[in-house]
Amino acid sequence: MSTQSNRTAPSGFLAMVEERYRRAADLIHLRDDVRLILSQPKNVIEVNFPVRMDDGSYRLFQGYRVQHNNILGPYKGGIRYHPAVSMDEVKALAALMTWKCSLVGLPLGGAKGGVRIEPRRHSTDELMRVTRRFAHALGSNIGVDYDIPAPDLGTDAQTMAWFMDTYMNSVGYATRNLHRGVVTGKSLTCGGSQGRDKAVGQGILDLIEVWSRESGFPIAGARFIVQGFGQVGSWTALLLERAGAICVGVSDYRGSLANPAGIPLRRLREYVAIHGTIAGFGGAEAVDSETFWSLECDFAIPAALENQIDERVAARLTARLVVEGANGPTTPAAERLLLERGVTVLPDVLANSGGVIVSYFEWTQNKNNEQWDLEEVDARLARRIVRAYENAREVAARYETDLRTACYIVALERLEAAYAERGIFP
Repeated sequence: MSTQSNRTAPSGFLAMVEERYRRAADLIHLRDDVRLILSQPKNVIEVNFPVRMDDGSYRLFQGYRVQHNNILGPYKGGIRYHPAVSMDEVKALAALMTWKCSLVGLPLGGAKGGVRIEPRRHSTDELMRVTRRFAHALGSNIGVDYDIPAPDLGTDAQTMAWFMDTYMNSVGYATRNLHRGVVTGKSLTCGGSQGRDKAVGQGILDLIEVWSRESGFPIAGARFIVQGFGQVGSWTALLLERAGAICVGVSDYRGSLANPAGIPLRRLREYVAIHGTIAGFGGAEAVDSETFWSLECDFAIPAALENQIDERVAARLTARLVVEGANGPTTPAAERLLLERGVTVLPDVLANSGGVIVSYFEWTQNKNNEQWDLEEVDARLARRIVRAYENAREVAARYETDLRTACYIVALERLEAAYAERGIFP
């Protein structure tokens, strides 16, 4: 069996995701029919929609929604707003969501979406109109039991509130409140879950705690750097600080900061809330990118965009543990170099799965009209993400492979079992 021969060559990020998928599929001799199905997304949606700007002019925006696979449950995945959003990027991210949901045992499939836009250049009103028009353009391609979006890069709880409200106002009035779960990552006021804002960071902390116990390396006193200081990076840094670790470096799209005595993270977060960047913050020294990646540290957390740790960066890293808060931040060549040096890499498909796990909790609470307390959410998250880590560790030992490939294997074996039991219609 083979896919269509006229397919264009994928971009670097998509090619990387596909390469890692094929490696795991080859190791377990994945069934040919399942391999064929998983090699391409089920649905690819591209929409173009006009939006009125504040000055009265109109601009045409392009948006995407890729639904990769739903054998395990409804499609699930974030929506990102970024000027570099492309179809190949969204395809790669949708596939990662399929592996991620399967790895952590969620009854959900994989999807992703995005709009090509620079959010920082638009007013709140313009972003609201973009979001509402995008939700309307997607129409019946989303739904509480079909495809459930969530926040991602450049979007947040406010974006999800607009998205939800637009969708709810397009369904029958008598049943509109049954559709709150059409998106997750909402504010508590709009039906969100306790702990959703810090979910990725909390999951990363849970994994680092397990790694710390296994390796005998304590978190208290450990030094770490974070690339990206949005929701994922800032929450991860704050939670690690609470556990006794010291943040010696932070980087974002405008610059990098270093302070060997520790960066005052709460002050930095307040500064970023006002200025939108870490640049100009007075509690640390401004450094260049090369210096940032060369800082003496024990943990490195890339929490920005894909392909940030290449071979040059990997050669400079002093960390003994890399935790991928972002999707695809480490290139295959860089990862090989890190593994050869004895550096542990906790891969994206596992490390940042706290977001979709707590999104699943939010969706479940919405469907059951419940509200769990924070302690219950955190405990459920820890159990699920640690179990996925332990399963991957066992598979890595059994196949004598790296942890990332093992995570893919766990995911693929569950998907293969579902197809084996259900068959392929007709």
